[in-house]
Amino acid sequence: MNKYDIAVVPGDGTGPEVIAEGIKVLKKAAKTYNFNLDLHEYGFGGDRYLKTGEILTDEEIEELKQKDAIYLGAIGHPEVKPGILEKGILLKLRFELDQYINLRPIILYEGVESPLKDKGAEDIDFVVVRENTEGLYTGSGGFFKKGTADEVAVQESINTRKGVERCLRYAFEYCKKRDKQNRLTLCGKTNVLTYAFDLWERVFYEIAEEYPEITTDYAHVDATTMWMVKDPDYFDVIVTDNMFGDIITDLGAVLQGGMGIAAGGNINPRGVSMFEPIGGSAPKYTGQNKINPLAAIAAGQMMLDELGQGEAAQAIESAIQKTVKELDSLSAGKMGYTTTEVGDLVKDYLV
Repeated sequence: MNKYDIAVVPGDGTGPEVIAEGIKVLKKAAKTYNFNLDLHEYGFGGDRYLKTGEILTDEEIEELKQKDAIYLGAIGHPEVKPGILEKGILLKLRFELDQYINLRPIILYEGVESPLKDKGAEDIDFVVVRENTEGLYTGSGGFFKKGTADEVAVQESINTRKGVERCLRYAFEYCKKRDKQNRLTLCGKTNVLTYAFDLWERVFYEIAEEYPEITTDYAHVDATTMWMVKDPDYFDVIVTDNMFGDIITDLGAVLQGGMGIAAGGNINPRGVSMFEPIGGSAPKYTGQNKINPLAAIAAGQMMLDELGQGEAAQAIESAIQKTVKELDSLSAGKMGYTTTEVGDLVKDYLV
């Protein structure tokens, strides 16, 4: 029987509430599909930082490197200055664990209302592969004459051949495995970011020669956002850099019905990956038992798929699809069910 050592980071705000429902479903899946989950909880987040001043130690990172995966609730505390926890926990984990892929499925389930009034579940089903450890997020740059009238702020986008190539190769392989439209779209800005995306485009078409079965095309990021709204059914897999991926995946979350259903994975294909709901800690709903846990449950489903438990992952996704048809809304407090009741629905539908 397979056994998986999982680090659980409930995090801040409503994170612990949604993670509790995710664990409920994961335990049912493990029992049903005959594998074991060894869950170890870590108290990273705003409360610990406010109490001890600690964010994430080197020793803790080394411990996490020995896990099979990380299951994350949310990071973000209203009493902690923005950027401290995000950089100190989320970005640090991505970089230290070399989670160089951010994987974001954009799927509209039947019964979920999209803001695109003429689009249904058959129209919105694509995936964004975002480079996750380079670009503008490396923190390269600085200030000159800060606080004066002559202040200069420089933020540099770092793109290496290694980083670009491994992201693109992952995207080609993922598109091949997905086996739907077999179309991979490179999203960039070659007409303005002429150095970075010259590299991206050259490597993209070099690798494309190894995948004759995959149709390839290119779209500027502004055109991509327009087409995501006008013709989302065109897209199959989109691959892009760190910043553009961050932006278009939030648009994608809205198209699929909102943050209440959106989940993502920070992937190291040969190491430790981390899975999380996209919506954040939603502190105003903390302790009210009204936040939607489906995104956290979907993150758990992605985690099982990455661990090789594809049958269990598919069963959870099917249970989520059945559950959303029962809800009045995906929004907190408007679902017609409590947080725990939604978790129970998914658990009961899981067979």
